[in-house]
Amino acid sequence: MKTKCVKGTRDYLPREAELREYIQQTIVEIYRKNGFARIMTPAVEDAENLDKSDGGDNLNLIFKILKRGEKLQKALESGKADELCDLGLRYDLTLPLTRYFASNRQNLPFPLKAIQTDKVYRAENPQKGRLREFMQCDIDVIGDPEPECETELIAVTAKALMALNIGEFTVRVNDRAVLNGMLSALGFKAEELPSVCVSFDKLDKIGAEGVAGELIEKGYDRTAVDKLSDILSRLPLTLEKVSEIVGEDVTARLSKIISDSKAIADGKYGVEFDISLVRGQGYYTGTVFEVRSVNFGSSVAGGGRYDKLIGKFIGEDIPACGFSIGFERIFSILSENGCKALTKKKIAIFYDENFGEVYSKAEELRTDFDVAIFKKPKKQGAFLNRLQAGGFAGFAYADGNIKFFDV
Repeated sequence: MKTKCVKGTRDYLPREAELREYIQQTIVEIYRKNGFARIMTPAVEDAENLDKSDGGDNLNLIFKILKRGEKLQKALESGKADELCDLGLRYDLTLPLTRYFASNRQNLPFPLKAIQTDKVYRAENPQKGRLREFMQCDIDVIGDPEPECETELIAVTAKALMALNIGEFTVRVNDRAVLNGMLSALGFKAEELPSVCVSFDKLDKIGAEGVAGELIEKGYDRTAVDKLSDILSRLPLTLEKVSEIVGEDVTARLSKIISDSKAIADGKYGVEFDISLVRGQGYYTGTVFEVRSVNFGSSVAGGGRYDKLIGKFIGEDIPACGFSIGFERIFSILSENGCKALTKKKIAIFYDENFGEVYSKAEELRTDFDVAIFKKPKKQGAFLNRLQAGGFAGFAYADGNIKFFDV
């Protein structure tokens, strides 16, 4: 039997699990105070739903589940590999939410303001910062087409990040309609825009020359590519400058979201327009946003509007928008900086032959501490060292007098 966990997954020691629980509770508490309600969905989804979800590159990372029993045997006999699987593990929480709404809409408030905090799965190449099983923390609003929906999601997500004390951060905002309008004005055809956006989304990784080279390789008009290269050479662009290219009617909604969000932020965090922000998922239809940690130089949250995804289930488009906090990134940042969960101090109390007496004393101490009861160890020094390493603040005997490790 193997003792190591599966590649791309992690075990968490008690102190790590305590910090993860604290992060999750902090985020959920902020979400709930702002009127969002928690829902839960299965980790397993129908393979057809996952395949048709417009999840971008994530569709290549789905963990698929083989059919079972007689159905698997028939699929094997058919020799058709694409018929071997009928289920898969969710790669994010957005697709499950839209299916959930389509299935339960008659029993849900409308608009629906939902919280999801759960594990998702992607067949990534495991490396630092990329796991195959990881946690996401989402808030979504279904049924609200107004720009104030995005403004609220930005404000509530920022409030949760500030509560976690991650330091300085900036919310970057763009809109697929604005980006597509600009690309069309530069000469790209409507049917080319999804593929152009895929290349454009790689700007941070391959640079402006790399993006241009990839577009030329794809066979797009050289004049349009040259115009885009000229735009990229002048980044960052202001929204006012982009308005001159696409028209103020195209940028008006985004302008309002950014203006209102800046007013709410009141200098506590940054809010800025970024034409280079794309977000890889194909289901985004409008506003997209991302939070970048200034101190740690990485993205810690992202999301956007996906008004067409629910319609795939019910044949009726329902406006929807969501923001997801990168739980694992936040956990890594806080862990590396020695952050500890803000909980009661944890102490141990030892019993010998007097368990009932010690239990009563432990109940008294639990008013101010988290108390674990242990049999008095024979090798007390080594045991106490392990307790201290595990986050215990001190220990006591039946008399209840606490001896703190740091004194």
